[in-house]
Amino acid sequence: MNPSRWRLDGQLALVTGASRGIGLATARELASLGADVLLVARDEPLLEQVRDELAEEFPQSALHTFAADVTEQEQRLEVFDYINDLGLSLSLLVNNVGNNVRKATLDYSEAEYRSLIDTNLVSAFEMCRLAHAHLVQHANAAIVNVGSVSGSISVRTGSPYGMTKAALHQLTRNLSCEWATDGIRVNAVAPWYIRTQRSEPVLADEDYLEEVLERTPMRRIGEPEEVGAAIAFLCLPAASYISGECIAVDGGFLRYGF
Repeated sequence: MNPSRWRLDGQLALVTGASRGIGLATARELASLGADVLLVARDEPLLEQVRDELAEEFPQSALHTFAADVTEQEQRLEVFDYINDLGLSLSLLVNNVGNNVRKATLDYSEAEYRSLIDTNLVSAFEMCRLAHAHLVQHANAAIVNVGSVSGSISVRTGSPYGMTKAALHQLTRNLSCEWATDGIRVNAVAPWYIRTQRSEPVLADEDYLEEVLERTPMRRIGEPEEVGAAIAFLCLPAASYISGECIAVDGGFLRYGF
C-alpha cells in the first residue's frame, strides 16, 4: 500500500463556512491529513480563534483565514485575490456554506427564497468557476459540495432549501463530467440531521427529535466530524476514481424516508 494515497501533504484546501459546525470539522480533518487549509467565513474574530486552535493542534499545516461572505460576488473575488497575493494555488475546494428558513411554500417572501438560492447554490457555482483555474493545475484536484438528504427526499425543511440542494447535487454531476478531462473530481455529501448550532433549535423539540430518531436506522443524530471525515475521504488520492457521487451521511435515513 502506498501511504501517500491516504495523505494530503502539500495540498491547499479552501473550506467555506469554516468557523463552526461541518466546515470546522472538515478543516480539522483535512489538516490532520497534512493539508494546508484556507478557512473562509464571515465572522473574523471567530475565524482567528479557530485558526489559533487548529495551529496548535496541527503545527505541520499552514493555516490561513479570510473573512468573507461568499454569497457576494465581490467578496468571492477578494478570496481569490488573497490566494493569488499569497502565491498559492488551490487543489481542493469544499463548498460548505448554507442556510435555511423553514416555512410553508406560500409563506416565503421573494427576498427570502432568493437569498436561499444565492447562499446555497449560486455561491457554490461561482466558487467552483473561480477555483477552476487553480484546480486544473493539479494532479489530485477535487471539489466536494455539501448537499443534503433534502435534495433527494422531502424532509419538511421548506421547498426552497430542498430545491437548492437538489440543484447542488445536479451541479456536482454535471461538473464531474465536464471537468473530468481537466483532472478535477467533483463529489458531494448529503447529511441528515447533524449536531450543529443551526440544528439545535429544531432538535430541541423532543417530539420532533423522537420522530427524527425513529426514521433514522442508527437512532442518533450525526456529528460534524462524521461529515468532515466523508468529505476528507473524497479529497484523498485514495478516492481518485470516485467522481459525480453524492454520498449520504445520514445514519441510514434515506433507506427509510421521512
